[in-house]
Amino acid sequence: MGFGRDVFEFLKQGSIAHAKWDLEVSLSIVRNRKKMLFLGLLLLPILCVSFVEAGDMLGGKTAYAPAFYTTTIFVVSIAVGLAAGLITGCIGAGGGFIITPALMAAGVKGILAVGTDLFHIFAKAIMGTAVHKKLGNVSGKLAIAFLVGSGGGTFIGGAINKGLYNTDPLLSEMFISGIYAVLLGFLGFYAMFDFLKSRKGAAADSGGHGDSHGGPSGTTGLATKIQAMNIPPMITFDEDFVPGGKKISGWVVAAGGLVVGILAAIMGVGGGFITFPMFVYIFGVSSMTTVGTDILQIIFTAGLGAIAQYAIYGYVFYTLAMGMLLGSLLGIQVGALTTKVVKGIHIRGFYAMSIIAGFINRVATLPKKFVEMEMIDLSKELVNSIEFVGNIVFWIVVAVFGLWVFGKFFANIGSLREEG
Repeated sequence: MGFGRDVFEFLKQGSIAHAKWDLEVSLSIVRNRKKMLFLGLLLLPILCVSFVEAGDMLGGKTAYAPAFYTTTIFVVSIAVGLAAGLITGCIGAGGGFIITPALMAAGVKGILAVGTDLFHIFAKAIMGTAVHKKLGNVSGKLAIAFLVGSGGGTFIGGAINKGLYNTDPLLSEMFISGIYAVLLGFLGFYAMFDFLKSRKGAAADSGGHGDSHGGPSGTTGLATKIQAMNIPPMITFDEDFVPGGKKISGWVVAAGGLVVGILAAIMGVGGGFITFPMFVYIFGVSSMTTVGTDILQIIFTAGLGAIAQYAIYGYVFYTLAMGMLLGSLLGIQVGALTTKVVKGIHIRGFYAMSIIAGFINRVATLPKKFVEMEMIDLSKELVNSIEFVGNIVFWIVVAVFGLWVFGKFFANIGSLREEG
């Protein structure tokens, strides 16, 4: 179980780092009147379009549209963004993982859900550039090597998704659902194990985010070995933190960027959830340098993936992207404030439940895909029932979590105002 625990910690620290970025970006947008006015002006024409049946409006490629597009799906997109924001703000991790599964559960085709999620992340990133102050910690050479790799990765990941979709849309749906089922299953069950273990052990931490400031400050054994690989060109970094700085092969950094770019383009998550632990645990980069590079990476990778791999082919649903952005800006603030009045142990439990619900939702869609592709032989009624149950479980968990957070928020709004 040691290896599994290490992988879980790796992914958990990554999702925590990405959540912190998401919170900072969201707050920088909400607290800036000009940005909010710009967002409002941007939403006006999109809102008008959303109230029209738009089956033939998505680049003229109706095959890429949701299965059934109605005004309701725009409202659903706001709810999806709200739920993701609540999870990110309250739990401090994991919210972005449910966006693509939630859109697919609402009837959006997988490839469109991925492209739309990437565009939503990109839109949020460029609007929240007030975090540029942290970019001073970026090592230029380290960033260039990583971004070259991640740029190439987005083309590979995008080509995989488009190739599968062009071969058979069902194959594309099955692939994306399978990827999410594996990731969410691993994260969710380890998170539940972690929750149950902490519940039995010492008293719950009083802070909402527990150990969310993550990552060891020292260099890991793996990072030391990787830095010892002398494969030119060698890149020097962290000169401000270590006398003479540290060195690492540019090829290793580019290879890491390649992996991040592929995952970002396939899953629609921006890649931020894996950049932080990769830099800290594998490359041995300081947390300060990592944060700055992660901000740059998210903007570059999400933008390149969203525009070059999805938008130009008609795989981005702009109405949904703006709906998610609107919902997440509200949700992430409410969630962050709620952490001040709830116990950390409860937050850990909801984190595990929300991720497992996403896992159940994606797994429940697979039998139907297998039957439609004639890979297994089950009755239509059975596979439809399995998919229906998976959807119900997912939406019930998300709804209960949302009601619980808002209930805590409004019940304690007086004390929260006094603190503010």
